[in-house]
Amino acid sequence: MYEIFADLHVHIGRSENNKPIKITAARSLNFANIAKECVNRKGINVVGIIDCASPYVIEDIENFLKNGDAYEIEDGGIIYKDKVCIILGSEIETAEINEKGKTGSAHNICFFPKLSDIKGFSKEMSKHIGNITLSSQRADISAYELIDIVEKYNGILIPAHVFTPHKSFYGNCTDRLEKIFKEKYSKILAVELGLSSDTFLADQISELEEKTFLTNSDAHSLPKIAREYNKILVENISFKELVKALKNEDGRKVLCNYGLDPKLGKYHRTFCEVCEKTIEGEAPVVKCNNCESKNITMGVFDRIEVIKDKKETKSPKNRPPYIYQIPLTFIPGVGGKTIDKLLDKFETEMNILHKISKDDIESVIGEKIANNIIQAREGKLSIESGGGGVYGKIKI
Repeated sequence: MYEIFADLHVHIGRSENNKPIKITAARSLNFANIAKECVNRKGINVVGIIDCASPYVIEDIENFLKNGDAYEIEDGGIIYKDKVCIILGSEIETAEINEKGKTGSAHNICFFPKLSDIKGFSKEMSKHIGNITLSSQRADISAYELIDIVEKYNGILIPAHVFTPHKSFYGNCTDRLEKIFKEKYSKILAVELGLSSDTFLADQISELEEKTFLTNSDAHSLPKIAREYNKILVENISFKELVKALKNEDGRKVLCNYGLDPKLGKYHRTFCEVCEKTIEGEAPVVKCNNCESKNITMGVFDRIEVIKDKKETKSPKNRPPYIYQIPLTFIPGVGGKTIDKLLDKFETEMNILHKISKDDIESVIGEKIANNIIQAREGKLSIESGGGGVYGKIKI
């Protein structure tokens, strides 16, 4: 058994022949470049690419497997250069109706062991989605129906960024996941927390106590890969081992979640659309404390305050620690050239963020920026909360 790093939510912007996949993602985000970024810069051992149901991406995967550097394994996943396992996934937007008759939509990330499985899934989902070539398209089915299709092709379903105000279950569909999945709720092994929440916030909801928490990047560009990730104990890098870890089975498990301080997330606090500012008042904020407008985007912190059912936050005994980390791109003074210098010397961002000493960092980029990186590592930087789609900011 050994420890690995996993980021299970990475988008593809364009296919190799420049066909659009995720419209809001960078053109440089294609299947091959993601694999190379994980090996050469990030130090990620397992990556979930969640746009693999697009026929354009399936074609890219087939070509990728022909180049000799990558191969599919029996236990599921594609191994690249014997260093990273790529898990084939798809993000599907489902149409939900809650118990009050209110409609909403939520994102689900679905993972599959084999290329043949996701090919079958893609073909079937093309009956429910207007344009299967694009990422995160709205399906004409609910998550309750989707999970049966996912299981038909040997996959698992994980609710994505479950608290965000747009396109998530708790954010705009329901106050309880069990109301959505009903008797199938036990089939949900894990939930993805999203950038604006953390373990402490999520564990205020009792129905999540038995679920594994995942912290993933939801990367829309190569540098954003591994801004959140998970440390997992497994026997090898494969789909089968990942599923065992999510189940806490046979000694496999998630050892810790590495994530942003939720204040840095784009939707941590409520945002007034009239004043165009984040509201830092006592939660839950349901109207602007300046102009009293109710034209607001409710923040994750405030939404959890509304729907929580525990008087005090108490995580279950087997809950792994949540370790706050500030990605290099968030730290003042750390631009692209600085990151390149650090990577040339220390190989991966994992090393820089968690292992390399201050003196060694200082020898490459100087005392001032080295201090900022170490303060970020130790959680000593002040943060201005994000909201309304705008990231929080580090204040030096």
